[in-house]
Amino acid sequence: MPRNLRLARRTWAGLVLAAAVAAVAAASAEDWPQWRGPGSAAISTDAPLPTTWSATDHLAWRAALAGAGTSSPIVAGDRVIVTSQIGHAPVAGGAGGGQPRLARDDRSLAGREAAIAEANPGAAGGLALIVDAFDRVSGRRVWTHRTPAVGPFPELHEKHNLATPTPVADGERVYAWFGNGQLVALELKTGQPVWSRHLGSEIAPFDAQWGHGSSPTRYRDTIILLCDHRTASYLVALDAATGRERWKVARGSGRVSHSTPVVIPGPRGDELLVNSSARVDAYDPATGAPLWFTGTERQTPIPSAVYRDGRIFLSRGYRNSDVLAIRPGGRGDVTATHVEWTAPNGASYVPSIVHYDGLLYMTNEVGIVTSLDAATGAKVWQHRLGGVFFASPVAGDGKVYFVSETGETFVLKAGRTAQVLATNDLGERFLASPAIAGGRIFLRSDRTLFAIE
Repeated sequence: MPRNLRLARRTWAGLVLAAAVAAVAAASAEDWPQWRGPGSAAISTDAPLPTTWSATDHLAWRAALAGAGTSSPIVAGDRVIVTSQIGHAPVAGGAGGGQPRLARDDRSLAGREAAIAEANPGAAGGLALIVDAFDRVSGRRVWTHRTPAVGPFPELHEKHNLATPTPVADGERVYAWFGNGQLVALELKTGQPVWSRHLGSEIAPFDAQWGHGSSPTRYRDTIILLCDHRTASYLVALDAATGRERWKVARGSGRVSHSTPVVIPGPRGDELLVNSSARVDAYDPATGAPLWFTGTERQTPIPSAVYRDGRIFLSRGYRNSDVLAIRPGGRGDVTATHVEWTAPNGASYVPSIVHYDGLLYMTNEVGIVTSLDAATGAKVWQHRLGGVFFASPVAGDGKVYFVSETGETFVLKAGRTAQVLATNDLGERFLASPAIAGGRIFLRSDRTLFAIE
């Protein structure tokens, strides 16, 4: 056999083997099936994980999305799922209408903030809501589901659109929720519709200042949705197989929350945690019955709680937020009995915090990262990265990842001293939080999905 033919066959065999190994690794790796991954903890057990990358290096693949959006990617089995919007949705005050900047106290950073990219504003068929599914290994688009967007529509902040909530998946279906209240359940493998609802027209318009931000939460065989809006505030649980209502709880009037509920295992049963403008509430996720509450009023809460080592850790959100450490299992007002410590100021406005190896990590809106001792709330270190931060950090393989709107991902070494390992710039706009699965980091810009290895 000619030498060049033998070499070609060896090369081909190597490529086939590499592809097979990648496929097996992807199939066996832990999924990232919801907002902030398994248990909403934002922690990956994969190793190794990437440290450095760029627009040309260490990209497994990149894929153009059908539309624009700020929802985070999720990973379920061999699928990576992302939602987006095509066409124009109403923006409060009109595009460029002088809306507040997150970094408004730092002019140099505020000048780098930008409105969300608009995908095909004059697209045929008008405003539409998109769910894209990609092959986890290759990045090939597997299916796309498109449904017309139906009003009433909220007036949005210019930095996001109706594709802000992150979808959630189980082994059979993916559930995609949008900022006008439309919810669709699709078959995970094929993208075929199973059922749909429109809470914005069935119950009450989605009247939230700057638009709706909360993502769906899966609990056993239900999908739980938080709708804290000025017109009506409620929690509702829908049957995952049929979309029928299991329970619904009114939460009073005038509440505001862009936070995603989190289910945690309490000592007296599972608890559903909700961060809102009125306070922090816990419910029984099986029935909607109220369990306990704490905290004072807070404007525009966005961060979600994180549960680790038997404790709940939570930034209430907005500017100069405090951080709470709460023991679950209480009843009624638990402020005097179950709040173990409070750290004033310095916590995150929009991003949720992450608990990793005994330390809490959080960033404020202008990239001042603070690390606290999770046991005591004492400050361990503080370091300024720069950038504008909407995305929530994730951690794994001894590293913590912070993604800035301005395109950089800062990789910090986890530990009791501040150490930046790398600053990786993809040159695009990022509001979505990362997903990690199969040793890869999945990053979503306005209109592009990146797989980094």
